[in-house]
Amino acid sequence: MAANELSTLLWRERELLEMLLFKLEEEQLLLTAGKSRWIQFATREVEQVLDRLRTTGLGRAVEVAAVADEWGAPEDATLRELIGHAPAGPWGDIFTEHLRVMTKLTEEIAQLRNANEQYLRAAMRATQETIAGLNVETGVYTSHGDTSRDDSARLIDTEL
Repeated sequence: MAANELSTLLWRERELLEMLLFKLEEEQLLLTAGKSRWIQFATREVEQVLDRLRTTGLGRAVEVAAVADEWGAPEDATLRELIGHAPAGPWGDIFTEHLRVMTKLTEEIAQLRNANEQYLRAAMRATQETIAGLNVETGVYTSHGDTSRDDSARLIDTEL
């Protein structure tokens, strides 16, 4: 029965959404702690979970089409539309619960993503202001291809 396979895929997708939420929280902890050294690793892990979600989403589309065919729904039906075509029995409630939880997780992910974006923008702005405060030219090349600025070492106050 295709409904069982679809439910299994939806469980997997829910687990991946929870993993994404965890990875975004991890990224936020690094940002708020000022541990920018590790942000690239946290970002890579977020991207890996997103890739796995995309793959799972493709599998879900295939299973939704199979269930839609069984239940007389359009083959490109959304989960919400599929619930409307569910036969009498537990499947309507099972898919409704999947939809409810996945919607909640998606909202939490969006909020966390927006907060992390604000932290990243603030960090970038602070870095730009620090560099601008050094009064160092970013470098201009001469007609011979050499840089025209002095490359001597600079001291940076890390306790701003």
